[in-house]
Amino acid sequence: MTKRIFSLCMVAMMACAMMFGCGKESTSGKKAKAPASAEGQTYKVGIVQYVDDASLNQIVSNLESRLDELSDEKGCKFEYEDYYYNGQADSTTINQIVTELINDEVDIIVPIATPTALICQSATEDNQIPVVFAAVSDPVGAGLVDSLDKPGANVTGTSDALNTSAVFDLMLAQNRDLQKVGLLYDKSQDASTTPIEEAKKYLKSAGIDYVEKTGTKNDEVMLAADALVAEKVEAVFTPTDNTIMTAELGIYEKFIDAGIPHYCGADSFALNGAYLGYGVNYATLGTETANMVSEILVDGKKPESLPVKTLDNGTATVNTETAEALGLDYSKIKDMCDGFVEIQTSKEFE
Repeated sequence: MTKRIFSLCMVAMMACAMMFGCGKESTSGKKAKAPASAEGQTYKVGIVQYVDDASLNQIVSNLESRLDELSDEKGCKFEYEDYYYNGQADSTTINQIVTELINDEVDIIVPIATPTALICQSATEDNQIPVVFAAVSDPVGAGLVDSLDKPGANVTGTSDALNTSAVFDLMLAQNRDLQKVGLLYDKSQDASTTPIEEAKKYLKSAGIDYVEKTGTKNDEVMLAADALVAEKVEAVFTPTDNTIMTAELGIYEKFIDAGIPHYCGADSFALNGAYLGYGVNYATLGTETANMVSEILVDGKKPESLPVKTLDNGTATVNTETAEALGLDYSKIKDMCDGFVEIQTSKEFE
């Protein structure tokens, strides 16, 4: 997978060049291209990854692989190597990346994760370049689409919406005597809002106490994890939250040492040391995102009428090393899942 970290210096140079009349012609009035015969066509696909992360890396890798397959199948070329960027979770950088892609006259933009998708939505309101997002947990709640069935504008994509109740069903099956649960998340992440509210409702109805701790960057997450340990919670829940996901390698041992299993909304958490991740298959998510790109560019479908793709949430991923360290027998929850994966701690999926 080709990786490009966007250079702020490059943007500054571009800005100076534009001031002196040397920049590229503005494409602010650009409309989505009408599809021609795919044979021999080259389509520029801009990919904007929110942050370097195991699950998001899976999406990009499978997105690119599927685009290569589709190039052969359709007799065209999806060109993405020169239009891939990683925003490193910095909104200023991501805004500059999207401006660069618009100036490069890409045919479509694929933002990965909710913060990136929102920036792309704003940047394409006037030019109406098609946007196909990936890994947006709540597209309607985030204001990206009018509805899942009829997005209504130039933005559609794939969702990694979390079945929160299913995660807590697994948690209670593992420990029927659970009395206090920690909720660990970044309150600035749109992807966390709905599942955290769902978690509170679930726990209240079950008569289980909960403690909320939040963090917006790594050092805050570390302190939040310490606070949950001090509160003597018996389990911790985190939704599909990129901030906590990025910090997981730094906190999972704290929870192991305290005997606290961490239940999370993505398999990458388990890869990075958490006890259990539950949710969509991110490899499949990347493949489906590429298929939607092809449907728009090659088949001529309109984003406003192309339904958001949601995937089955039935796969649990258990970190066997963490389970052993916690002394947990996870055989009792295997039959509760449509899919079940055993994994060990690492930084990347192989």
